[in-house]
Formats: sequence, structure tokens, C-alpha cells
Amino acid sequence: MAGAGGRSWRDLLGRARKRKSPFGSEAELQGAALRLLDQHQNLADLLLEVGDSAKPGVQDGAEHQGVSPESFIVSVLQDQASKLGVPTATLAAKNAVANMERICQDSASPSRVPLLNSDQRKRLSCLLQTVKDLLANNMFCRSLFCQELWKMKEPPVLEAVWHLHSRDITGLAELLERSPAGPAAVEWLCSSLCDLCEQVGDIPCGDNELAQCLLSDFAIVFLQNGFEQASELGRKVEFQKVAYICRAVLQRMLAWVLDAVGKEKQEDVSMVRAVRFWLKVFNVSLYGSVAHPDSLRQFFRHTLTEVLTYNPVLKVSDAIQMQKEWSFTRTCPLLTALFRKLLVAFSVKESICQLQQILETHEVNWQHVLSCVSTLVVCQAEAEQLFKDLLSHLLLKAFGNYDMENMITAFLIARQAALEGPAVFMPYSEWFKASFGNAGGQHGSSKKSLVFLFEFLSELVPFEAAPYLKVHIMYPPFVPTKHRALLLEYITLAKTRLADLKVAIEDMGLYEDLSATDEAVQPQAQALRDVEKALQIFENTRKIPTSVIEASIFRRPYYTSWFLPALLRPRVLPKTPDGHMAFIDSLKRADKIPSNLYSTYLQACHAMKEKVLQDDSKAEPSHSKEPLEQLKAELAELRTLIVDQAQWEDVAAQTAVVSDRLRGVLGDSSEENEAAPSNSPIQVAVPAPRLAPCHQRVVDLLLTSFCQTLLAASSFNPPARQGPCLSLVVKMMCGHRNLLPALLGRLCQLIYHQGPSLSAAHVLGLAAFVIHLSECRASIPGVEASFGVSQAVPGKALSVSEYWSSLLVCRTEESFAFCLRFCTAAAAYLMCKFSSCSREDFCALIPPGLIKKLQHLVPRLSLEARGALSEEPKTALSWSSLSCPSLNYRRASLCLWKQAGFQELLKEKAFQLSFREWLLMELEVCPEKDILSASERQDFHYWAIYQRYLPAPSAAGGCDGDLEKACGVIINAILDSSQRLDLGGCGHSKMSVSPEILCRLQELVLELRCRPKLIPGCPAAQRHFLFEILQGRLTGSQHGSALGEQLWRQQELLLHRRILVGLPASTLITSCWKGNKTVLDCDNFFCFVNSELKNVCSRGYALSYDITAHFFRGLLSASLDCEDAAEGVNEALTTCQTKCPVVLLSAALWWPRLEPVLCCQWKRLFGAPLAEELDRLRGWHGSSTRFLCSGAVFPVSDPPWLSAAFLHGAILQQSPRGRGREALERLGTGTEQLLVALLFFSLLDLISARIAPKEGVDFQTSLEWSLEILRCLEERGTSWPLLFRSAERDPGKCRVLHSAASDRHTRLLPLAFYSLTPCFHRELLQRDPTFLSVALQMYIQLLQLFVEGEVVPQSDQDSTEQDPLELISAARQFLLGAIPHCPAQSFGNIQLLLSTCEELDPELGATLLHFSRPAVDMELEEELELF
Repeated sequence: MAGAGGRSWRDLLGRARKRKSPFGSEAELQGAALRLLDQHQNLADLLLEVGDSAKPGVQDGAEHQGVSPESFIVSVLQDQASKLGVPTATLAAKNAVANMERICQDSASPSRVPLLNSDQRKRLSCLLQTVKDLLANNMFCRSLFCQELWKMKEPPVLEAVWHLHSRDITGLAELLERSPAGPAAVEWLCSSLCDLCEQVGDIPCGDNELAQCLLSDFAIVFLQNGFEQASELGRKVEFQKVAYICRAVLQRMLAWVLDAVGKEKQEDVSMVRAVRFWLKVFNVSLYGSVAHPDSLRQFFRHTLTEVLTYNPVLKVSDAIQMQKEWSFTRTCPLLTALFRKLLVAFSVKESICQLQQILETHEVNWQHVLSCVSTLVVCQAEAEQLFKDLLSHLLLKAFGNYDMENMITAFLIARQAALEGPAVFMPYSEWFKASFGNAGGQHGSSKKSLVFLFEFLSELVPFEAAPYLKVHIMYPPFVPTKHRALLLEYITLAKTRLADLKVAIEDMGLYEDLSATDEAVQPQAQALRDVEKALQIFENTRKIPTSVIEASIFRRPYYTSWFLPALLRPRVLPKTPDGHMAFIDSLKRADKIPSNLYSTYLQACHAMKEKVLQDDSKAEPSHSKEPLEQLKAELAELRTLIVDQAQWEDVAAQTAVVSDRLRGVLGDSSEENEAAPSNSPIQVAVPAPRLAPCHQRVVDLLLTSFCQTLLAASSFNPPARQGPCLSLVVKMMCGHRNLLPALLGRLCQLIYHQGPSLSAAHVLGLAAFVIHLSECRASIPGVEASFGVSQAVPGKALSVSEYWSSLLVCRTEESFAFCLRFCTAAAAYLMCKFSSCSREDFCALIPPGLIKKLQHLVPRLSLEARGALSEEPKTALSWSSLSCPSLNYRRASLCLWKQAGFQELLKEKAFQLSFREWLLMELEVCPEKDILSASERQDFHYWAIYQRYLPAPSAAGGCDGDLEKACGVIINAILDSSQRLDLGGCGHSKMSVSPEILCRLQELVLELRCRPKLIPGCPAAQRHFLFEILQGRLTGSQHGSALGEQLWRQQELLLHRRILVGLPASTLITSCWKGNKTVLDCDNFFCFVNSELKNVCSRGYALSYDITAHFFRGLLSASLDCEDAAEGVNEALTTCQTKCPVVLLSAALWWPRLEPVLCCQWKRLFGAPLAEELDRLRGWHGSSTRFLCSGAVFPVSDPPWLSAAFLHGAILQQSPRGRGREALERLGTGTEQLLVALLFFSLLDLISARIAPKEGVDFQTSLEWSLEILRCLEERGTSWPLLFRSAERDPGKCRVLHSAASDRHTRLLPLAFYSLTPCFHRELLQRDPTFLSVALQMYIQLLQLFVEGEVVPQSDQDSTEQDPLELISAARQFLLGAIPHCPAQSFGNIQLLLSTCEELDPELGATLLHFSRPAVDMELEEELELF
């Protein structure tokens, strides 16, 4: 209102402070004012002007006069109402509406906007303050006010309504209740809300916050009134109208969102921003405690149903063809954001149940349904198993009712989940195999079920993408043989569809992933990938991959048309042949590359070199830098989300985006998530891991990002409070199967090769990474770690935990320090990160190798850890302290060791370091480079063996105080360590044995001998623990191929010999009571020599000097236990002649070196003449030497083979001239058996010269001497072919000789036999009827040896040696020439050999058959004469 002179009411009140009022009382003042208002009345302005009673000037003036603005305006309204004859509250309400209308219309904007400007907001605030005052005096009618608002020409501005609501003047629900028309109210609210959302990006920050408050308050009203509880459903009709309006507004706004999603105009930033603003309505945190939980769930459930059933125009056939575009990363981000917000209100199980219910009861929008499936599997780790259960349920219902709808739903969900990669769900190929690949599937119950399945698959065919058809063809459903026609019919149909798609099943790659989801890769691209994978396998194994061999035979079109051209792409060949060239050469040698194609390739490579073309880039596909930069940016965004706990809900979605970018960087589309089948082991060449440069860049980026993220997150929270984000990231990496070889290879480089040089940050990051890698072990295939050429046989595939544990090798001071740092960091992270897990889950997460490694390291490096722990440290080892540069890792590891939680872990059987495992770790140490000094290491060994493991129970990895058991563990550990892979450390020979551990074994063995003598025949006396251990290792061993087994056995026996020689000599012999005297028992040693040890002697008939001397020294030492030492030795050596002649033959060979040792020892022990049997050995040697040197007569004694052995040994010591015919002629009569034995030893030397030329035996010399002996035998008419009969077939005088020979020398006797052909004369054929059968037997065995590869031409073969092929040819020619001259009696013994001979050599067999017929006829005539 305006007063006189245009002054306002406020001015008038303000002047009252400056001069004295002429009115004497309040009543006089009020009356004057009313008279003034009556003359100049404008009630609306009055409400606006006096409303702001909070102004200091106004208050002060009013109080000075004792008049309050509230009472004044009440008086004015009452006076005016009385004149008009209306209630005061009615007049106030109408004037307030008029003011609101005027305020809302006074906008400077030409269009309607949902927010007020600052002037409007100020004026409205004054009005509302006045209205609140009137309400306080009960002078304002809310209901009339609401009714009048709806009568305004234009609906009120949304913000004005919010002010009314927020200041408790009239709530939105009450306003909606008074609306005359519900649809109009819905239209007004929806248009205003849409305008608000669209305007949000263009308003000041303060207005933005106001808009958020407005939206939040209205959303709460919509929820509270639109989704009331069951107890509130009986309310009056007016409130039901409010519920209708609220639900309708939410429905309309949801449709607005989904329409925006459907248009997918992502370039329209303003629309995206507007929709995202409205999506705040679905933040669960918005409603807090103001909404009932059931109402909230009802709202979210209703919204989810509306989303999944919105505009269901897509048919199933559309979904089949288009669903690859609906994966998580390809779906509109607005839609995924909506799903993620809605699903927060439910558990994963409830979400999937809701999804299942909607699918069963509604027509659905397949795009939204499948996008929801992708969101669930990506963002919820538990969803994988629940979806598997849902799929099983759907298949059960489908086959139970033969219901196509359930069937298609199952297939669509399985494919959609598989689109997100194996990190979150199993590939489609695996699901299809698991569901239909065996007789236990739902389809296997009846023929009707089979028909139903194939009808369904056939109906899919016209819409199927090629990868799914390939899965169905390559992994077809299990079908009984009688119903194969159903399968063949479907395969024909599927192949026809593939042909229409221009995809040939024959052009499938060798390593193509059948869980493909995109369109098929072109054969050229697939072939390049196959070549890369095959090269990787070849470089790791040095063998042509089996898949390539199979393709060259069974998939010839693909192999010749695609694989070979991709392999033989012209390039400039390197000077030093690389793996690519080696692979090509291997294929060429195996006749897998046609000669003309190979020549063309070489010519093209030469031409390229000549022209110096720049085609090197074509040799290996280059990857653009842009995808790598995108991946880097997404990883940075992911790091930001992980570090900020408030944004963890977005981590799963961002991880999916990173996965998608990673797929792009690696150059493989989503159709080939893995380069090899999911169950194929990953091969890593540990000495030199091979990484493609592009893969190494990617892996380095991923590992760097992981380390940075971990350290950044750890600066805010300890690992226990970092959530599952890092686990999710590592699981995503493991889902990229084609990345795993590079990832594990890079870990090998960093941990095994570069470990000591890593910084503290690297160590912490990698330690945490391998823990998460172990957490994902179920999704990582086994690892075949190749440790180079020293690996005797391929090891078993390792789990990822075993793999990285095997890379932590402690040999040198630097590697010890690194392993301690790494293991301490890994264990500290593990115990902090998963401390809240249950005991069972926690133990399942722990890699046993980590705890065991610490049990070896900490006591080794800290004396304090070896004793009983007195008390737990006052402060536990914290994760944050590990990043401190000044950290002492010995103290840190000891602090970890002392923690009660860690000590509790050591009580778990799975984590206990056994005695054997401790020994294997200790045997890897290089003593000269050890972190401990020799004395410190000795102290540690004594503590570990005598204090820790020997007295400990076997349940804790100890020996129960049993010395024999402890010795057995040490022996096995030494042998296992020597047979293990040579990990490249210290240059030790694989045949060497750790001297310090061997010393501890010697001590234990000596202590073990301090026990009472046993009685022969008792079980303890019959067994010798040492030979029992050694024999047990050789029994039932499995080491791959026959050749692998042979090499392993030979190496094992050489190690056995070294251990035996390293132990006290008396250990080989046991002493026991027999009657009333002590006897020496060598049976166990003899048995071991006869069965095993003789087979590693290169001379064929004699053990090596070391074990021979060791036995004799042990025999003499053990005889100290006997009452009569000489008698004990005599009895043992006499027994040796029959039970183990090879020991005496060895003594004969080495006697010149052996005699002084034994004589000295005997004299030292007894001071008496030598025992009789030892003296006899000395006498034989002396006689042999005199016979050769002085022409003395050689006395032949029994047994003749032993005399022959000494004579042979003496001959070997003399010059070749001493081996003349003259020496043989001087042998008197009765020496025929000696000459036969002499020939046998000479022939074994001949064989030794061929198979072990470095042993000092000359082949030509041995051959000439053998021929001389044979001529001498021929002149004497002595039958010698019996030497070549096997001991089983001819248990005669040569049995001892055969029993002494090694198995290999015995098998190679045919070589020696046919080396003697110059001495085979026609008289021999006539004189000895058995010669032909022996010659045939030797020829057959010679052929078999050649076929089995035991005799093959050698590159380093002596020029004097006859080539095996030449030898076979000469043998064959000899037999073909000899057979016609053999007497008829000779053919009587060849009938058993005839069939074998005909099989191996048909011509020779025919000749035998021809010349043997007269003998057969003669036998028949003789039989007839008998009758």
C-alpha cells in the first residue's frame, strides 16, 4: 500500500522512531491507521509489505509503539472481511493466491520455467512469512487456498509450490488432493519436472542445489502417497486421488526416461544430463527413514517391472540377432545407471526372482531384460551362480512341459551373461556342453525330449550368428546312437546356414574360441592368430603343437589354404634363426610343408631382402596407440572410483568398461576372449619368458595401475576397509584368457629375474596382486612352467598359487632378502585384507606355499624365531608401515611371525612346513652365496633337524623321533632335489649332493648303527632301510615315455651310487647273530647291485671303482663285529661268487687300485695276514700279470670266469702288443671255459666302446682282440655261440656271465655278434648245428634294436666303427649266403623264429622256409619209420 506522498507503510512505521507520536495510546494509533487504510486500501500490497516482519527497522519501530505487525494485519483483515461479509481466513487465502499469481507471472523469461528468479523468490518469501503468521493466528484457510490455487489462469511455478510444501503452509499431497482434475495435475507436474530436469545444466550452482532439494522432497511425496502400506489402503477417496496422481507422475517420468534411452541420442548432452538428474529419484539413500522400507521396495519393484515390460515390440527373433549389442558396455549408460539404482533395493537373489517372475507373467522388452541380465552379472559377484541355477530351473521346466518359451529364455540369458566374458560368467560353449553334452542332461530322458531340443535348435537356425552354430556343431548334444539321424539332420541345416553366412566350418581356426559372440573372424585373421599361438607353444616346448599335426592330417583344406600361407608370409629373415624359422624348419623336416611351397617362401624372402621393402610391420600386427590411451584413461577413472569409498558402487560398471577397452587393445573382438580352450594349460618358459611387445605394454600398464591404485587406496584406508574393488579388477584381468600367458610371463620376469632390483612400492603392489591372483585361482587354468633343457621330464601343471610360489627361489643373499620382503608383504596384506572372513574361508584363500616359505625364511634369518615365543609384540605389523623406506624387513617379518593370528595358521596341517619341504628349500641354497655364513648355516641345520623336525610328530611334518624315518626323508629329499629342475642358480651339477646335508645324514646313519645285533630271519634283519628306500623310489615310477623313464632311471641310479659312496662304508653291510656268532649279511646290497646298480656301469660287467672300493672297505670295517674277522670276510666273498659275481668281476678290473687300499685297511684294523679270499684275489691278479709279462704258466682255478676276469684286467693294463696271439697260444689245455669268458668280457668292451666312447675303451682294439680270441676258440674247436643265448633259455655255464652283464649290454649283444663276421667260416656252420639258430636270433634282435631306436647312426661316431645300417646289411648278406650251406640239423631249431623272420625280413624268411623243407621231410620219414 502507498501512504500520503507515496510513502510506504514501512516508511511510516520507520519514521515513528524519529519523532514523538501525537497519539496517546495504542488504540488511538490503530484507529488512525484503519481510517487511513480505508481511504487508501490495497490489501494485496499490504500482505507483501508487512510480511517481512523480521526486518530490524520494522521491529524496532513497532515495538517502540507497542504494536506488532501480526496483530495489525489481523486487524486490517478482520475489518476488511467484516465490511465484505466474508470470513477473515477466506479473504486472506484469496489475497494470498492473487499475490502468488502475480509473483509467478512477473517472470522476465518469455517461456514458462520451473524456477523463480531472485526478485520473485524475495517477494514470495515475504508473502509466505505473512501467511505463516496468519496461520499461527488461525486467520488462514488452507483448503480454500489450495482450491484457489487451482483456479489460477496459469498453474503456479513448481518452485513456488515447493516453498509452500517445505514451509509447511500447504503440502504437495494436500494441494494435489484439492485438484479438480487429476490428469491436469499430472500434466502440470510432469511438464514442470521435465522442464526442471532440462534446465538443471544452465542454472547457477545455488539454484542447482535448490532444484535437487525440490526433486528430493517431491520424490518422497510421490513415494509416500503413491505406494502406501496395506493398512492405509482404506483411506478416503480424496487421498486415493493423490495416490493416482503420484503414481501417474512417476509413470510418465519413467516413460520420458525410457523414451530418451530408446532414442539413444548420446550426442544430445543436455538430454542425457536431464535424464541423469531425474534418475536421482531412484537413489535409495534419498528416502532414508522418511519412507517405510516396504513402500520403498514396492516402488522399486514396480519401477523395475515397468522398465522390463516397457514397449515390448521386439520379437524373440530380434533378440537373438541383436543381443550382442546389448552387452553392458554397449548398452545405453542411462539404462544401466537406472538398473543399478533399482537393483540396490534388493538382494541379488531377490532381483533374479523378480526378473524370473516378470518373464513368466508379462510380455517383456527383450532389450531391457537382457541389459538387466548384463548389469546383474557385471555388478554383482553372486549373480553368476544364481543365474546358473535359474538356467537349470528354466531347462527343467522347458523339458518338463516341452515349453519353447522357457527354452528360449534360458538360451537368451545364457548367451547374454556369456557376453560379459568368463570373468563374470562361463562362456556359452561351456554352458552348452555342460547342459547338453552328456547323457545326464534334460534332453537325454527320452526321444521326445531329443526331438524337442532339435526342433528348438532348428527354429533358431535362420536367426543364429555363426559362432553359436559352430558351438552346436563342434560340441553337439549327446545323442544315443539309435537317434543319430536327429543330430545329423540338424548339423546339415546348421552347415547350410553357415554357408549362407559365407562361413565354412572347415575354415575354423586351430585355437578359435567357440564362446564367440560377434560375427565370425575372417579365416585370414584367424590363421594369423593360430600361427602366433602355435609359435608360442613351439617356443615353450620345442615341439610341433599337436593341434598343428592334427590339422595337417584331418583338416587339410584349412591347413594348406590358410595356416601355411599365414605362417609362410615373406619377410626379411634374421641372421640368427629365430623361433619362427625353427618352427618352419621343424614342419619341413616332418614333411608338413610341401617342398615347392617352401622354395617359394625362401625365394620371396630373398626378394624382399634384395628390395629392402619396409614390410617388417606386416610381420607382426601393429596396434594403434589410441586404444592404449583409452585404456589408460579408463584405468585412471577406475582408480579414482576405488580410492573414493562413496563411489564404490560404480566400480563394477567401470571395470566392465576397462574390460571392453582391454579387449580392444589386445586386438581381439569379444568373439575370442581366449586364444585357447579354457582348460588348456598356460605355458611359461621360465628361463626366458616370451612376451609380444604389445602384450607387455598392456600388462605393464595393468600392473602399474594396480600398484598405484593399491597405494592410493591404502593412504586412506587399510586393506580390510578397501572393499572388494581390487578383487573385482584382478578377476576381470583373469577373464581375458589370451592375456594370461603374457601376465604370468611378466610376473616371472619381475619376480624370478628382477626381484631383488624391485622398489618397495613394486614389491607391495606385486605381493598384493599375487594374493588376488590366488583368490581367482578357480578361473585360471593350470600353468606348465618350463625350466629349460635341464628339465628331465615335463612337470605337472601348477595352480597359479603354486606357480608364483615356485618363482620365489632362495639361493643367494639378494634373493633371500627379496623373498623375505615379498612374502612378508604378501602375508601382511592377506591377513589384513581378509581378516573379517570366517576361519574356513580365510584358510581357503591362503596360498600354502606363502606360509611355508615364511616358515623357512624367518627362523633361518632370525634366531629369535627359533625358540618358544615369550609374548606377542605390543604392536602388530601394519600394512601402512611396510611402505616406509627405512623399514627393516627382518624385524617386520619377525613381528609378523610373533602375531597370534600367524601362529594359529602354523597349527593348520595344510600350512605346516614338513621336514621334506624344508630340506628341498635348503638344498636350493648356494652355500658360497648364502646370506648366512658357514657356521650360521650349520647352527641353523642342527636346530632344524635335531630340535624342530626329529622330535616333532609326523602329523606336524616331523619324524616322531625315528632316526630311520629321518634318514629316509633326507635321502628322498636329496634325490628329489637333484632330479628337480635346475633353476639356474649356482652352476652345481645335477649329480652333486649338498655336502652339508650329506654330513647331517652321515651323522644320523652312524647314530642308527648303535643298536643291538639282530637275529637272522627276523623281519628287521631281512630288511635294510637304506636299500628299501632306494628300491622303493625305483618301483612303480612313471616318467612319461619309455625313453624318459630310461633316462630318469639312469640318472636316479647314478645319484643312488653317489649317496651310497657318501655314507659310511659299513652302512652297506649289516651284522646279525647266527647261532652263537656274528655273521655279515650282504644280501640286501647284492640284491640291489644285481637288480639296479649293475645297469649304470658303463663297462657292462663291472661296477665303478668308487662303489666297488666302498663295498670292500665296508666289508672290512663291518668284520670288526665278528669274532673272527677273516672268517666273516671269507664267507661274504664266497657267497658273492654265487649271489653277486659282478662285485668280484669289479674287483678284478680295479684290483691294481683296490689292493693297496684294502691291504692298508686290513693291516690297520687287524695287523694279521689277509683273509684267505682276499689273498686269493691278490694271487689271481699276480698270476695274470706274470703270465703276460714273464711268460709264466697261467694257473686256471675255479671259477674260470673269475680267473678270466683277472686275466682280462691285466691285459687291459698292458700295451696292445701284449694282447698277441702268442699269449693265447700259451694257455694250456682245459682253458676253453676261460677263453669263452675272456671273449665275453672283450665283447662287452666292444659294446662299451660304442655306447660310451669316453670311458677309454677303443673300439678297433677291442674288435681285433675279440677276433683273436675267437680264432683261438675256433682252432680248438670250442663251441662259443652259447655265449649269445639268453640266460633263461640256456641256464648253463654262461649263466654267471650273463647275470653279471648290465641289461643294456645284454640287449646289444647282437651288435657284438655281427662284428665278428670275419671269423664266421663254413666249417663253423657244419660243426655247430646251433649256430644258425643263434645267428638268426641275433639278426632278429638287431632289427628290433634298430626299429626301437637303440642303435642309430651317430654324428660323432668313430670312423672305425661300423654304421648300424651297414652292420645290418652285412648280417643279412652273411645269413643269405650261409643258409644254403647249413646242414639239415641246423634247421630243426629255427621253427619258432621263422614267423618273426618272415615278418621282419620276408626275403630271408622265404630263403629259410625253402631250405628248411628237406629237414621237415626228413623228420616225417623218420617218424614213419618208427611205425
